[in-house]
Amino acid sequence: MKHRYLGQAGVEVSAIGLGCMGMSEFYGASDDGDSLRTLARAVELGVSLFDTADTYGFGHNESLLGRFLADGGAARRARVRISTKFGIVREAGCYERRIDNSPGYVRAACEASLRRLGVEHIDLYFCHRRDPEVPLEDMVGAMGDLVTAGKVGQIGLSEVSAETLRRAHAVHPVAAVQSEYSLWSREPEEGVLAACAEIGASFIAYSPLGRAFLTGRLKLDELAEGDFRRLNPRFEAEAAAINRRLVDGLTEFAARYRASNAQIALAWLLAKHPHVIPIPGTRRPDRLAENMAAADLMLSSAELAELDALFHPTQVAGARYPEAGMAGIE
Repeated sequence: MKHRYLGQAGVEVSAIGLGCMGMSEFYGASDDGDSLRTLARAVELGVSLFDTADTYGFGHNESLLGRFLADGGAARRARVRISTKFGIVREAGCYERRIDNSPGYVRAACEASLRRLGVEHIDLYFCHRRDPEVPLEDMVGAMGDLVTAGKVGQIGLSEVSAETLRRAHAVHPVAAVQSEYSLWSREPEEGVLAACAEIGASFIAYSPLGRAFLTGRLKLDELAEGDFRRLNPRFEAEAAAINRRLVDGLTEFAARYRASNAQIALAWLLAKHPHVIPIPGTRRPDRLAENMAAADLMLSSAELAELDALFHPTQVAGARYPEAGMAGIE
C-alpha cells in the first residue's frame, strides 16, 4: 500500500483509508463478526487510517473499533491511526440532529470516545459539524487543549469553508479537513482543497464512491428499509435515472482499463491532489482488496480531464443530503 502524510506532523498513513460508519448504521443491517473480519483484513492489506465518529450507531462504531484494537493488542494499535469526531448530537431513531461545539462538550465527548475506543490517545480528532453560534476560537482552543493534554494527536474540521479553515488554523494547527468529495461531489474544488494545500493540511475524502452509486452495482429497489439512501435526493427516481447515465459513462471508461468503477473513482481522487486521502467504506473483505488496488492505478492528465467533464457538477442531479443532513455544513 502506498502512503501519504497526515497534516503538518508528517504522520504516515495509507494512501487509502477505511471509513467505518456503515459497520454500525445508515446502510442497513450489519454483523459485528463480519465487520471485525473486514477490519482485520484491512490491516493485512496495509490500511492504517480508520475513520469513525461518536454519532455512528450512537457510540457503537467506536466501541467496535475499540474491540478490534483490543483483540490485536499493542502491535495492532501501533499500526493503526484512528480518526474520530464530535459535534453531532442525535436522538435514537431520528435522522435529525443538533450541533454542539461548546468547549465543555468538546472535552466530555473526547473523554467518552477515549473510553469507547479503549485508547489513551486519539490520533486525529475532528469537529464533525460547525455551530456558528459558538465562537470558532473557543472551540478550536478547546481542541488544542486536548492536544496539549496528550489526549489528541492532531485536530481536524469537517465540512467547513476555506475561510473557517484559515481562521481555525490561526488558533491551532489544523491537520486535516474531512468533507464529501468524489466524482459527483466536487464542492471542495471551490477553495477548500487549495486552502488545505496552503496551510499544509490533508484532505480526507468521505463517500468517495458516492455511497456506492458510482460503483454501478447498487440496486436501488433492493435497499433495506432503514437505508439512509432512501432519503437522499440523488437516489430518488428521476435524479437517479440522470445520474445513472453518468455512471454508465464511468463503466465504459473503466472497461478500457480492465478496472472497476470503484478503482477508477478512487484513482481519480488520488491523482487530482497529492494531499487527498479517500476513505471508502465497505463491510466486505473482497471489496477491500479491490478498493486498495486503486492506489496502483495511474491516470494521465487527459484522462482526468475526461472524467472531470463526464461528471461536471452541472450534470449531477439532486442534492447530496436531505435538508436535515445539511445542518452544520458550510
